[in-house]
Amino acid sequence: MDKPKTIYKYASFSAQSLRNLKAQSVYFGSPLGFNDPYDCALKAGVTHPSDSDVEALRASYAVRPDVPPDIQKLFAQSSTADLREIVMRNALQILDKHAEGFLRERGVTCFSECNNDLLMWSHYGGRYKGFCLGFSTSYEPFSKIRRVEYAEEMPKIDAVDALMHGNFDQMVDLFCTKSRSWAYEKEWRCLHQVAGTLFTYEAEALESVFFGPDIDLESLEIICLILAGQNPNVRFWRGHRSNERFEVAFEEFTYTSYLEAKKQGIIT
Repeated sequence: MDKPKTIYKYASFSAQSLRNLKAQSVYFGSPLGFNDPYDCALKAGVTHPSDSDVEALRASYAVRPDVPPDIQKLFAQSSTADLREIVMRNALQILDKHAEGFLRERGVTCFSECNNDLLMWSHYGGRYKGFCLGFSTSYEPFSKIRRVEYAEEMPKIDAVDALMHGNFDQMVDLFCTKSRSWAYEKEWRCLHQVAGTLFTYEAEALESVFFGPDIDLESLEIICLILAGQNPNVRFWRGHRSNERFEVAFEEFTYTSYLEAKKQGIIT
């Protein structure tokens, strides 16, 4: 699936969200900070290798210079069935080690391809009192988003591929696989090599701001004032509860500061 042209990040109105907005930054947090332990598949299963897979791995290890002699001997002398068990056991140990490393070291930031979902506004948009930022995926880091896949079962890693080719990129898929229970989020994720990173994006990347239906006028104006000073092309949208559908509907508005309105004679 092609990535959407615009992705959305919900936020509650808080000192931290305002600092990030002012700094034109998104935060890549550690997956260890996820609120729900079932948020994504942090532990992988291993696919059961076929006889031909096991024999291919045996042949590969027999000629690889980086494989210790005792391991080569073990692989050469073991039966296919015994070797399969060895592969499964070692693959699980190695994958667990890599998973722990990912959890400690990698940063994740989350987005959605929708901006009007009631549950999203309730859970992530400050219970309708927050805001939602619309980013263009033409700019980094948003250009590198990965779609979250939703499944009934935990994903499994190809053990032979991981051991034969050192292909542990499959681990990345774990951070982008969640239960179907979360499918309403229509989520996309972006990963960073270092957890705890505040990534500064180009001003042009932020295209729009959508305000929750219950945000107070003072909070709305604070956000508008911040952006008016650094993102002149951002479009503002005021949210309200739709009378026709169970969703948040939006109307675009133009923000004029008090001083500007006074200068223009709009207010006296």
